[in-house]
Amino acid sequence: MPSPGSGSGSRRRPPTIADVAQAASVSRTTVSHALNGLGKVDPRTRERIKQVAAELGYRPNLRAQRLRQGHAKAIALASSMPFAVAGGPSRLGFYMEVAAAAAERALVHGYALVLVPPVQSGSALHSLDIDGAIVVEPSEDDAAVAQLRERNLPYVALGRELRSDADAPYVDLRGGLVAELLLEHLRAQGARHPALVIGAGTRHSAVDARAAYERVAAEQGWTPLVATAPEEGGEEAGYECCAALLADHPEIDAVCALVDAFAVGAVRAIRDSGRTVPDDVMVVTRYDGPRARTCEPPLTAVDLQLDRAAGDAVELLLARLREEDTAAADAPAATTAAAPAPEPRVIARASSLRVRAPE
Repeated sequence: MPSPGSGSGSRRRPPTIADVAQAASVSRTTVSHALNGLGKVDPRTRERIKQVAAELGYRPNLRAQRLRQGHAKAIALASSMPFAVAGGPSRLGFYMEVAAAAAERALVHGYALVLVPPVQSGSALHSLDIDGAIVVEPSEDDAAVAQLRERNLPYVALGRELRSDADAPYVDLRGGLVAELLLEHLRAQGARHPALVIGAGTRHSAVDARAAYERVAAEQGWTPLVATAPEEGGEEAGYECCAALLADHPEIDAVCALVDAFAVGAVRAIRDSGRTVPDDVMVVTRYDGPRARTCEPPLTAVDLQLDRAAGDAVELLLARLREEDTAAADAPAATTAAAPAPEPRVIARASSLRVRAPE
């Protein structure tokens, strides 16, 4: 059989579904069903059609598929977290690490990932052609969540939602346990007057960390010192917050700054106060990203296993999309569910290492 588009002087055109049907001696409908996993096609016929399509170099028209099926085959990654803490000037960090892992997992399932800049207000998500979204660490009154709910689009959360009516599945980033691990590390290194610095918003990581800190402080007999800083202030906000803490409470010997941008600012504030890190004041942070690794001294941080967490979030979202496609109109509403949480692990570095490990 002549190849598609063959003939003198003609440009070779891409093979079509009609070419596959002719070569396989079946109808175009049978080809469509075989290649898309639809209908009742004999398994042997399905495999033969797939082989013919591969030999011809046939590629399905994804745009036509989307129009027929009513799916965009795209999901969004959104957050209200400002780049000052989520990425920084280089746009690298927490948000982009999540994006890279989520995009890889989504592509395995034939979905594209749309990366949305920080959603503060307006209509950032209203015009996107997406099937659903992953919302990273939503705040209590999260703008991204509000827009998705307005569009009646399914979403999952990376990090527990704090809204009282939250019903979306989520991947638990275990904010309380992360704080406990950092505080235990500081205690083991000799801290007796640690302060906690968190974002001023209502994300689970801040709320859960405060609760864990107050619980540990009560158990250890520490005087609790909790300060908040605006997320959008980034490193400078962390600097000012820590400088004020040190001025008011000179006995502080450790700072647990959950936002890595705040922790970098805290290191500068400690030095400008005439103290040293870690001998006078230790510093630890939550996210083991570029800021933690390149700070001087390098910051003790936590491996949150974001690659696994992001992949789990994609799987949760795609499962929810499948449920919506197959659910009967009178099916009961899904209840909030959490994916198995990745196990966080402290990565100890020079910013908090006072006690030499036994040889």
